[in-house]
Amino acid sequence: MHGFANPKRFLSLAGWLTPLLLASGLLVSAGALWWGLTRVPPDRLMGETVRILFLHVPTAWLGMGGWTAIAISSLVFLVWRHPLAALAARAAAVPGLVFTIICLATGSIWGRPTWGKWWVWDGRLTSMLVLAFLYVAYIALAQAAEREGVSPRIPAIFGLLGAINIPIINRSVVWWNSLHQPPSITMGKSAIDPTFLNPLLIAVLGFSLLFGGVVLARMRALLADIQADARLRRKAMETA
Repeated sequence: MHGFANPKRFLSLAGWLTPLLLASGLLVSAGALWWGLTRVPPDRLMGETVRILFLHVPTAWLGMGGWTAIAISSLVFLVWRHPLAALAARAAAVPGLVFTIICLATGSIWGRPTWGKWWVWDGRLTSMLVLAFLYVAYIALAQAAEREGVSPRIPAIFGLLGAINIPIINRSVVWWNSLHQPPSITMGKSAIDPTFLNPLLIAVLGFSLLFGGVVLARMRALLADIQADARLRRKAMETA
């Protein structure tokens, strides 16, 4: 793990892995969405509206997965001081926020014909909205820490504390009386018919690959900015 913390080794790995993840993610996601939107039959109860499942569930998964990546990267940075761990956390924040917003939007669109309302203060929906606000706060905190020269330990601690919300999101439909349906996929079993489950799992895989590619691309961009800034500072000191 320490070997990959070397920026030069990371860039050599990310140089070919980033386009591979992006291309495969786009291809798999597009194929899964095509399958789910055109080949899967309407649901017996929800009808055609069930098709939003193939976008809503992967984005919900990656909204939570993005913050999990932030928390793990923050822990690695705080404990082992990996130089790229803080960058990984920052890189995961923006795509995580985007997926969370898409999840909330598609959930509202799905909820209108299902519940008769665009929004209800349900435990799952409310905790997911809190996650979106946490993302915005983390991004602002990380940018302020970089701009003001503050220790990156501060956003890392916030990233760990914010992870408390992830199990709340996951278990909210179990802990509270919820309009949101209970978990359909649990350890070792699924309540979803294979007709819907197979394209859904492929969609989750595709969007996960896409998420990984975007995170690597953002890490490379952030690292390039840091290296360029360091070179400018050295030149300024040499000419001073």
